[in-house]
Amino acid sequence: MFEVFSRSYYLGRLYVAPADGDRALMHREQHERINEEVYATGDGLERLDTPLVMKLETRHFPVHGADDVPTNTLALPESMLEGTDVRNPPSLREVFLARRERARQLLELAGGWRSEDPDPTDDGPPNAGT
Repeated sequence: MFEVFSRSYYLGRLYVAPADGDRALMHREQHERINEEVYATGDGLERLDTPLVMKLETRHFPVHGADDVPTNTLALPESMLEGTDVRNPPSLREVFLARRERARQLLELAGGWRSEDPDPTDDGPPNAGT
């Protein structure tokens, strides 16, 4: 579904559709599988509910899992769709998925990850050794 694009991103294609609420969502099982493949460190201590960080056009956002979203679909609140080139959704679009280190950096900058939260994108506890 996603392939290597650069040192910071994977590239994939998902259907982009409007969603109720205020969070970007994708199918829960697909979210967990991608989370495990891309962000997991292999120690078995990962939280698979940690948001994925995706980019559509010029905007980054955390993506959470939900049971009611179809597979291969990125469900975005109307406010996130405003100002994009998405017309007549669902629309098949190229979407970037941030790699582990880039995702952590973006979540920290956006305030979507707090230092007291478990961090599956790191090999140890948050702020270990600092």
